[in-house]
Amino acid sequence: MTAPQADLIVDRPLVTDGAALWRIAKNSGSLDLNSSYSYLLWCRDFAGTSAVARGADGEPVGFVTGYIRPDRPDTLLVWQVAVDAAERGRGVAARLLDGLTAQVAAELAVTAVETTITPGNTASERLFASYADRHGAAVERSVLFEAGEFPDGPHHPEVLYRIGPLTPTSH
Repeated sequence: MTAPQADLIVDRPLVTDGAALWRIAKNSGSLDLNSSYSYLLWCRDFAGTSAVARGADGEPVGFVTGYIRPDRPDTLLVWQVAVDAAERGRGVAARLLDGLTAQVAAELAVTAVETTITPGNTASERLFASYADRHGAAVERSVLFEAGEFPDGPHHPEVLYRIGPLTPTSH
């Protein structure tokens, strides 16, 4: 792993970041791309449960989007994590995930993180396994959506990763 950028800033996304988040997601090669409109809305409506990494020029080089589960207010669901190709391998995704969960846990009573990962997405599997290790939390895995449940053609199943419990000192 290359050393992380010292001048990298992790903060909340702004609506004006929506286009950059859409571009980063589009260029990721692994994410299900949502409409550009959805990234604009995400930056407006879920900025408090999302984070963006900015380079020295202030432009986004990575992001993590999430929300609090309505039926489990102690759980942060991480929707997407993406890092610009030029910044991969520098720990940006880990910094984003750690920064976001620290921010959300300071404001809300979050004790668990959930995400879904398609089988074979080793980068995401490693990211969330290392997150659990850093925070001394267990990881439970179960299939959330089977391949046949997706109405838009062939899709891999989505495996739910539940990481917790997080303790006040682990984030």
